[in-house]
Amino acid sequence: MPENWVVVPTCLPVILRRCHVCASECFRASGKFRVNADHKLLDVWLLALCTVCGGTTKLTVLERVNVRSIRSELLDRLHHNDPDLAAELLQDPVVWRRNRVALDWDKAWRLDTGGSARLEDEAIDVAVRFAARIPVRPVRLIAEGFGLSRAEVERLIAEGSLVSAVRLSGKLSGDFTFTLKR
Repeated sequence: MPENWVVVPTCLPVILRRCHVCASECFRASGKFRVNADHKLLDVWLLALCTVCGGTTKLTVLERVNVRSIRSELLDRLHHNDPDLAAELLQDPVVWRRNRVALDWDKAWRLDTGGSARLEDEAIDVAVRFAARIPVRPVRLIAEGFGLSRAEVERLIAEGSLVSAVRLSGKLSGDFTFTLKR
């Protein structure tokens, strides 16, 4: 029976973009939207605040979109500054590219192992699921989940005791499984 681990966001990530006021490179999403109407066309921005000076920047969400093409539910969520919508939009790669930003997920997630991570078994199958698109190194997840050092996890991979269908070096943001043989 495989163990199930979940990578869960704990807060919104830091937005990496240069501040035009103080030259800092870190912004926090305020969770508020600015909706501007020009006759039948809408522009929508997600507002973010500089972590150093508090200056505001706007991340374009929708640009010159006909009002009738937007679902009424979405429009209501934008007008009511829905924090869940802000989190969804921050995870959208289209928004990242359009605004030329990157996200820093450091200290914005946690690993929920269900408290069942045990190394006494002969072989342990683990399924890792991501609750959000959070890029994390599998080596870091495995080390944290079993209470090992990263060097120990790297050694287990090198000797073939830790195997997976996906490459365990680099970063992943999608679900994967691995097996640890003792």
